[in-house]
Amino acid sequence: MVELILGKFNYLIAIALAMIGFYAMIAKSNLIKKIIGMNIFQTAVFLFYISIGKVHGGTAPIVWDKAVLYDNPLPHVLILTAIVVSVSTTAVAFALIIRIQKAFGTIEEDKIIEIKRNGYKGDME
Repeated sequence: MVELILGKFNYLIAIALAMIGFYAMIAKSNLIKKIIGMNIFQTAVFLFYISIGKVHGGTAPIVWDKAVLYDNPLPHVLILTAIVVSVSTTAVAFALIIRIQKAFGTIEEDKIIEIKRNGYKGDME
């Protein structure tokens, strides 16, 4: 039983990270905390994809005489691209949060919605 749990440890960590990130995105009203939650969730997805690329008994995908079974390199390549997109998305999100803070004076989602309901006609529209 312990070997089964240790064998799936990386999947359990990915699930835990995904739940933490999802909770932060849904439950928090601070926009920066939502972005941090999104990054945690993305990290969980990265860990999951990297984990499924490992083949039991496989070696690095380098051609040599003793290697019979190779690990799948495709998830690793996809995750490299996803990391670049993640960093870019985070940078744009932080830039938008700075703009929202300048326009509304807050980064709390509830207060922004309240300001908009009270007839805010600023430069964000």
